[in-house]
This record gives sequence, structure tokens and C-alpha cells, in this order.
Amino acid sequence: MSALSLKQNRKAFLLALSLLTRIPAGSFDHISDQDTGRSTLFYPVIGLLIGLILYIPILLFPNTPPHFLAIVIITLWAIITGGLHLDGLADSADGWLGGLGDRERTLRIMKDPVVGAGGAIALVCFLLLKFSALSVIIENKMAWLLIITPVVGRLMILITFHTTKYSNKAGMANAAVQNLPKSLSLVILGISFLVLCFLNFWGLVTVLIGFYLLRRLMIKRLGGCTGDTVGATVEISEMLFLSGAVLSL
Repeated sequence: MSALSLKQNRKAFLLALSLLTRIPAGSFDHISDQDTGRSTLFYPVIGLLIGLILYIPILLFPNTPPHFLAIVIITLWAIITGGLHLDGLADSADGWLGGLGDRERTLRIMKDPVVGAGGAIALVCFLLLKFSALSVIIENKMAWLLIITPVVGRLMILITFHTTKYSNKAGMANAAVQNLPKSLSLVILGISFLVLCFLNFWGLVTVLIGFYLLRRLMIKRLGGCTGDTVGATVEISEMLFLSGAVLSL
């Protein structure tokens, strides 16, 4: 691999790290659309990094009650990601509830930084579901699933970019969608889903069913995806993966 290629991949990795987490990744003099597109290939890697960090409390405090560990992990999860995808979930819920089926009204509400009733309800429900699922997998000695759960969420970003039109041409993710290295990302997705089939088949099936339904809603209401709905997809996919694992016990 050439020195230029190594430098490009390092920059792409750090771009992905700076977008998806609050882990310091340095500053960049110039970010091209190609850099942004290449960074999407590292989203699953960032998910794995997040998962490994989230697993640390379980290693450090193996005898701690599962419910308390679940709360610690969810708090750490929000800190690492800066609540990025939780914000997308809240905005999407507000838009769906208050948009009344109108595309422009929905988009306008989603851009409003104030969290409304729909967003608050969605956050509470999804955090409770994630908390409950985490408690169960920890109690049943399946906490290793926590390591791959964030990977699943970031893989669903790639699937969304592949299958769903980005409806906001001025959105920050538009450059990523337009410059996504399609062939290489498909290889990454194929290998990742093959591995996930062996690790937790029903968790993966639950995620894919949820994504199919969510994508239909995005297309019907917005004609495609937005940054907020992509964030919501990550949160919903993580919750569904954990829930599918629990339901298959």
C-alpha cells in the first residue's frame, strides 16, 4: 500500500471518528468530498471501537448488578457519541408526529433544535428498551453482544446510503452519499452480515425487518433519508439488535 493511500485512509478514519464520536481526532486543513465518502468505509470500525469501550465497565466490575451496569453503559454510550443519534431519533419523532403527513412541515420541525413531546417520548421509550435488553444480556452472560451492537448500527448507515435517496442536497451527509465507494462498501457489508448471521441470527433478522419498515416510512413521508433519520436508524437498529437477541433466548 502506498504512502498516499495510507495517509488517505488515516484521514478517512479520523474523519469518521470525529463525526461519529466525541473522541478527539485532531483538525483537518481541507476535507474533500472524496475524503468524506471514503470515511464511510470506516463507520463499522468506529462502531467496533465504541463497542470495545462500552465493554470496559463489564470487565472492570463483573460482579456489579446487571441493572446498574446497564445504566452506566447507556450513559457512557451517550457520552462517547455526544448523543448524536439520539438527537436524530428525537428530531425524527417530532417531525413524524407534528408533520401531519406534510413533507415540508416535517422537515421544518426536524430542523427545530427544541425537543417536543414526540421526541421526548421516543427517547424515553428507546432508552428504556435498550436498558432492559442490556440488563438481560448481561445477566445471561451474553454481554459480548454489546461489542458488536454499535457495529450493527453503523452498518445500517451504509445500507441506508446504498438504498435510500438523500432528500436534502444541502445536508452534511450528501457528500458522503454521493462519494460512497460502492463496490468496497458492498464487500464490507456482505462480509459483516455473514459474520453476524453466525454471531446472532435473530438479532440481525430483527434489525433488517425494522430497517425495511423504517425505510418505507422515510420514502413515503420524505422521499428519502435525512441526517436525522439516519441517526434514528442507528438508534433503532441498535435497540432492535439487542431486543432480537433477548427474544431469541
